[in-house]
Amino acid sequence: MKKVFIITDPLVTSFGSVRPPLLLSKELSRCGFDVIISSPRVSDDVRKLIEGHVKIISLNMNFYITRQLPTFEAWLRCLVRLCKTPCPLEDFLVINFSSSVMVRSHVYYAQGPMTRALDDMRPEMPSQYRHSYRLASWLLRILEKKMVFRYRKLSNLFIANSKFCKSMYEDWGVNVNKVIYPPLDRSLFKPTTSKPSGDYVLTYFGVYGKEAKFSVIKKVADKGVKIKAFGSKTPHIPVYILKHPNIETLGMLTNEELIKLYSNALYTLFTFTHEPFGYVPAESMACGTPVLTYNRQGPGETVINGQTGWAVDSDWELIETASKLWVEGYPQVMRSECRKRVLEFDSKVIATQWLETLQEIDAQKS
Repeated sequence: MKKVFIITDPLVTSFGSVRPPLLLSKELSRCGFDVIISSPRVSDDVRKLIEGHVKIISLNMNFYITRQLPTFEAWLRCLVRLCKTPCPLEDFLVINFSSSVMVRSHVYYAQGPMTRALDDMRPEMPSQYRHSYRLASWLLRILEKKMVFRYRKLSNLFIANSKFCKSMYEDWGVNVNKVIYPPLDRSLFKPTTSKPSGDYVLTYFGVYGKEAKFSVIKKVADKGVKIKAFGSKTPHIPVYILKHPNIETLGMLTNEELIKLYSNALYTLFTFTHEPFGYVPAESMACGTPVLTYNRQGPGETVINGQTGWAVDSDWELIETASKLWVEGYPQVMRSECRKRVLEFDSKVIATQWLETLQEIDAQKS
């Protein structure tokens, strides 16, 4: 069977939780599959990006509460009133990547409970959001747990995007069948130079400006480390970051701009608050640049300490390591090791794992 129906979160960007289904649809299309993608909403930019190789169904959902956070609003709606997509034809294999659309599927691809992310992000939230979430968190956790069990019941297979992600669902008593990591487009993310300038450190503020540890980034910059930061320029970024003489805030970038920055950075500093997988470390390594991050969650699975970067256990250790690397550097062989490491996440390798999974399902149906 070569027909696949994919459900995603709102396709208003090609980043975050929607990148795996977008890249997978591209690879499946190359393998001769008929692919249909259904989403609560599809922006014109994303439609232009994928319309050539897949059919797109948009539910045309409007977002009012948090227009900058459509996935979060869609998730909230699903907690209290299930959002359903048009039923696919019987001869399609159905993969649900969405945390906000409930549908019977052959595979549910789990990318992490939203409340677990909010718990970890809470210390970095603006005060009004932090207090609001503290009051509502207990109810949201109860509702989300019930919703996740519905996803599990409606799916033949429940696949997580990392071992850490798998553990979060298993803590709730959900049976997770396997782990398939998100795909990485190595044809796009690759070094642009053989002689990196190495005169800055690259860091990420997140799409919404709340995913990074700003206090830690400031302490690194205070030690004289020159930092270039990409990610959304939002009101949530502290003034002490925006006005710091050693921090240059670049905002959102094109892929071409980002790849050039990755390629020339001394290293990438990834101070995440919550990250089930983490595309930033994988993209950086694909461009030959080691990553300094924490030895936990998704990045703890992708970054090999001392080989493709440095995985530390505390904020203090990260700050000290960042300063030491800025002054002393590191063996350049690490850059080639980075490129080798991400072979495991290459979109073609990941697509092969999906093909094997779909063949197993198809065989069971027969």
